[in-house]
Amino acid sequence: DIESMENALCQALSLNTSSKSIHESDISRIIKEFVRNPVLKEGSIFKRLDIINGCFGKDTVEEILFALEKENTAMNDKWIANAIKSMKLASPTSLKITLRSIREGRKQTLRQCLIREFNISSHIVLRSFNYNDFYEGGKAIFFTKDKKFKWEPSKLEQVHDAIVMQFSEVVHDDHWGYLELPEREQLKRSKL
Repeated sequence: DIESMENALCQALSLNTSSKSIHESDISRIIKEFVRNPVLKEGSIFKRLDIINGCFGKDTVEEILFALEKENTAMNDKWIANAIKSMKLASPTSLKITLRSIREGRKQTLRQCLIREFNISSHIVLRSFNYNDFYEGGKAIFFTKDKKFKWEPSKLEQVHDAIVMQFSEVVHDDHWGYLELPEREQLKRSKL
């Protein structure tokens, strides 16, 4: 009940007008009053968080897929089976690029993430490094509609780190450039 929590926080703040501040412990106490354990549906993804974290916390796409297959053998779960199916249908190169991008993003600022994602997307669109999987996927889904993908390389173990790392490189093309975002201080001044 977000609205009630906001009202309680506002009321606590108004009671402390003499000191013009509210203590962190007061805020935490008020928030805890509104914490509820949700009732999860049977098929809820939240019931699989331990499995998801355990499997997707592995270092490589191959290890993630192996962990999912092992879990699926043990419990025959529809969600896990669909995750395995989706991963096996996907471009091996794209899977590895995505995993690397997510892992790098954990240590980066928003600006760095946007630049990294822009570089990756630019290489994909420009077909840098003879990467045609994006167009192959579009063709197999939207044009031939046969979903018979011809990925290159076709297997995860054939996608080497050197291939994946190329997608983070700066794009050398005069027609492409980074979106220039103003620094936060500039935003604050422009609102004054």
